[in-house]
Amino acid sequence: MSAPTTGQAVTEDGTTLAYQVSGTGPPLLLLAGQANNHHWWDRTRADHAGTTITLDWRGTGSSTGDLGTPWTTQLFAEDVVTVLDDLGLVSVDVYGTSMGGRVAQWLAIDHPERVRRLVLGCTTSGGEHAVERGNDIRLRLAGPTRAAVDEALADLMYTPAWRAQNPPPYTVLGDPTMSAPARRQHLRASDTHNAWSELPRISAPTLILHGTEDLMSPVANARVLAERISGSRVVLFPGARHAYFEECRDQVRVLLDDHLA
Repeated sequence: MSAPTTGQAVTEDGTTLAYQVSGTGPPLLLLAGQANNHHWWDRTRADHAGTTITLDWRGTGSSTGDLGTPWTTQLFAEDVVTVLDDLGLVSVDVYGTSMGGRVAQWLAIDHPERVRRLVLGCTTSGGEHAVERGNDIRLRLAGPTRAAVDEALADLMYTPAWRAQNPPPYTVLGDPTMSAPARRQHLRASDTHNAWSELPRISAPTLILHGTEDLMSPVANARVLAERISGSRVVLFPGARHAYFEECRDQVRVLLDDHLA
């Protein structure tokens, strides 16, 4: 696959958002996880037919970000609209994973005309109805060194068997170029996400994907989302962890081709 073409969009508050476009055909917007940039999709981007669009969240990759104001998943959704406007796209299919799934919820809630079909992966509704990761997981992710955190993340993302067959580097362990303040803003945005009460407003046909052994975002969250989004469908990947989209990529490809057809 050839390298994506790149562009930049500027928000009303002056933030520059870098975005990347590959392929031709119907557009699919891919939204990455917390504290990650578009490289989250490096391993799987070519699996998706048509045009794929990614962006670097505020504070990641080649995007900027005003650290003086709180960042939220709703703000990130407005950033997505800015990118779509810059590309001249009225409506796209949207596939958001982890924090990207939280952003995708707000995009579908606040801008239903922009979302043709929706896929939510390894994500949560937020708020008191979400099933939180255990304190043991939080402690592992607050490891004493970057290497310890990366090892904890890799273990939470992938099964040992998959890692044995797919050595690093892994591009889903966080953007190493991010500043500490930007990381804190991303953590805050994820932790304060709460779309539960608004989820019934989602009108786009919705597919919900989740690994059954996901400890970052426990699988019970898939059912919470399904109960709130009318007509949604849940597909679980037995034994998969948070990065099911890489470990189960063949199954995901078939499911998305069917859902987005």
